[in-house]
Amino acid sequence: MTEAAVITIDGPAGSGKGTIAERVASALGWHILDSGALYRLVAYSAEQKQVSFDDPDGLTQIALNLDVTFQAQPEGIVLTILEGEDVSQAIRSETAGEAASKVAAVGEVRDALLTRQRAFATAPGLVADGRDMGTVVFPQAPLKVYLTASAEVRAQRRLKQLKDHGLNANLAGLVSDIQERDARDMNREHSPLRPASDAVTIDTSALTIDEVVARVLSFFESRKP
Repeated sequence: MTEAAVITIDGPAGSGKGTIAERVASALGWHILDSGALYRLVAYSAEQKQVSFDDPDGLTQIALNLDVTFQAQPEGIVLTILEGEDVSQAIRSETAGEAASKVAAVGEVRDALLTRQRAFATAPGLVADGRDMGTVVFPQAPLKVYLTASAEVRAQRRLKQLKDHGLNANLAGLVSDIQERDARDMNREHSPLRPASDAVTIDTSALTIDEVVARVLSFFESRKP
């Protein structure tokens, strides 16, 4: 059981879980956990230290000893500081996401990060987004949300994000990458991506951010003790 109230928001890449989690956490005045950032950081650190993704022991040591802090900034921006370096942009590239998906498939890494993720659950509450928040990390959360959307819609969203950051990408290539990542995340041996048995599933393909946030908050209000 978690000591603080928790809302989990899981889903595949591009389903909107990060944005929705931030908006819901802001509306409630709660803490937020971007679990995907932890896996991106492990992957980034492994590449910097030249540790192979096929070396579970080396990856696990990195996960256990991550020197990372998340620094909240004005306008809702959160800086990710790894060993004193601002890596906020570096870990958000499409390449970093692919690398994180590979690292996340290593069971020892997931085990190493489990306690660290659960420690984020402090009063007044936590909104946790990821791929196994409701199934593994916070199985007792009173509200579990699973967001989904078509691969095409998710690719279009990702393309816009990359363009907004001045990065180039190809829509067809993004669709292919997303489908490959979905297959890897859903079929991995450890903590595969799937909705919890008691999760509320929301297809965000045709919904605005405000509409999705409103639905999550409505579900939360209806489940309050």
